[in-house]
Amino acid sequence: MRILSALIKKEFLQILRDPSSIIIAFVLPLISILIYMYGINLDTVSVKMGIKNDDANPEVTTLVKAYGHSKYINSTVYDNENELTEDIVRSKLKGGVIIPNDFSKKISKGQTAEILVITDGSEVNTANYVQNYASQIANQWLLTGKYKYLAQKPIVTPEIRVWYNEDVNSHYFILPGSIAITMTLIGILLTALVVAREWERGTMEALLSTQVKKTQIVLSKYIPYFTLGMLSISFNVFMCTVVFGVPFRGNYLVLFFVSGLFLFTSLGIGLLISTVLKNQFLASQVAIAIGFLPALMLSGLMFPINSMPTFFQYLTQILPPRYFITFIESEFMTGTVWEIVIINSIFLTVIGVFFFILVCKKTEMRLNK
Repeated sequence: MRILSALIKKEFLQILRDPSSIIIAFVLPLISILIYMYGINLDTVSVKMGIKNDDANPEVTTLVKAYGHSKYINSTVYDNENELTEDIVRSKLKGGVIIPNDFSKKISKGQTAEILVITDGSEVNTANYVQNYASQIANQWLLTGKYKYLAQKPIVTPEIRVWYNEDVNSHYFILPGSIAITMTLIGILLTALVVAREWERGTMEALLSTQVKKTQIVLSKYIPYFTLGMLSISFNVFMCTVVFGVPFRGNYLVLFFVSGLFLFTSLGIGLLISTVLKNQFLASQVAIAIGFLPALMLSGLMFPINSMPTFFQYLTQILPPRYFITFIESEFMTGTVWEIVIINSIFLTVIGVFFFILVCKKTEMRLNK
């Protein structure tokens, strides 16, 4: 314990003397949270659309005004169809609605009246929003305006209740999920540079000349950076709940317990990279490629897993961020669901112990084999 304590103290002093560790642990999460909060928004509002009305009936002007009064659409009325289409081509507009000159006449006769909705298909999600907004506003106008007697009365009237996220605010699940992405990168990147730095600076040779044991070296790398990582997680949770007001319905003790398991796993992956490669630049590149990109793309935060090809669905089952994101979003939005907590904790424990054993096995205690 005396040797282990000395090694841990050495690592803590190294962390305090090396500003890069503090930057990775606290500045990087702050930048990440700010980007996820202000730079990413899945609640598409204020879509720019152009409206061209060819029907002279005064009643149809109320439909044009309805597009202007919607909080989801920033509409501009055009007198020339060519100008409207040119602005779509120039990406000034995300879509357009053209009302034909016989629109009101067909409605009066009980016939099907069509409006032309043009969307910019280069942005698929926005194009879907434009189609849905344009259709919903036209149908709502028909049900509440002069021609409502011609609209069929709906057989079923839905009464909508939104659970867990009553405001339907995408930031309420993006920000908690971003903690998993950030901690994956921090956990792996912090330790990916540790052993490699020791080998590059020659301090590892000096360490191996002492009576230190393999497990003491490994634990001395785990414990300080685990402490730093848990402080970083606390900082992330504080930013989400206090600064940005994301509701938290779970238990903080459960949150930090499972977060500790996830951090334990990430540190093991980073140490394994550092131990095997022994080069800081190469280790950092591999850490970003292995840690950040799969966590962002294949964890289920940004893209639904069930919509991925079968191969990638199976691949996500071995990625720790997938399980931590499932847990942390549930903990924030729903509360503590013990079935989710237990399943994810078991997986993270198994994979964390696996990497710990692998790191111990790969740690070299002599310069040449």
